[in-house]
Amino acid sequence: MDQKETQYHIVNYGTYMLVWIGLVILTGITITAGSMNLGGLSILTPLLIALLKAGLVLYFFMHLKYEEDIFQIILLFPVIILTIFIGLTFFDISFR
Repeated sequence: MDQKETQYHIVNYGTYMLVWIGLVILTGITITAGSMNLGGLSILTPLLIALLKAGLVLYFFMHLKYEEDIFQIILLFPVIILTIFIGLTFFDISFR
């Protein structure tokens, strides 16, 4: 049997800190957008920010950056579909 050689990727702490700061800033934007009256965008804005935050966590903290391209694309679909389903649920509730 052929064993695939494991490759380790060393990521410096500066990258993790920048991503974490970005996540904190996006959380602040989400809180600010939640307190504003954006009309029809009141639901879409936090969902898009949450999608961006999930992408950052997957890409950097879960090392999706170092996986093969096809694996990245396949893993991105459930996140997008989940965001669409949640958005459609809120869309349905807003027109009741």
